[in-house]
Amino acid sequence: MTLRAWLQERGGEADDPVFPNQRSRPLTHDSLDYLLARNLAVARTDCPSLQGKRGTPHTLRHSAAMELLHNGVDRATIALWLGHESVETTDIYLHADLELKERAMARTTPVGTPMRKYEPQDHVLAFLNGL
Repeated sequence: MTLRAWLQERGGEADDPVFPNQRSRPLTHDSLDYLLARNLAVARTDCPSLQGKRGTPHTLRHSAAMELLHNGVDRATIALWLGHESVETTDIYLHADLELKERAMARTTPVGTPMRKYEPQDHVLAFLNGL
């Protein structure tokens, strides 16, 4: 519904880009990078947690995919939404999601042993912190 309203509002031709630039041409990667950088600069003034973080179209796509995944959207729908060629391409989000892995582990119990969370020893933590 929202997309139809937008298309009607902009009053273009059927083959016009859905999101045009200032010259009514399709947005390019450079256009998106510019718009994102400009808006991130403004957002960083109000949201200090964004300082020092990279903001790219890819990180926005990844964040959106992770949010959808966390909210129970199946990976086939996420793949379609992101324009992935196959559902298997979306598996990278499943591999990257530690919270999802922890929830899956919490549902299982090894036979004969109580489930407990791995806690690394001090020397392992020191090594990892030194990387």
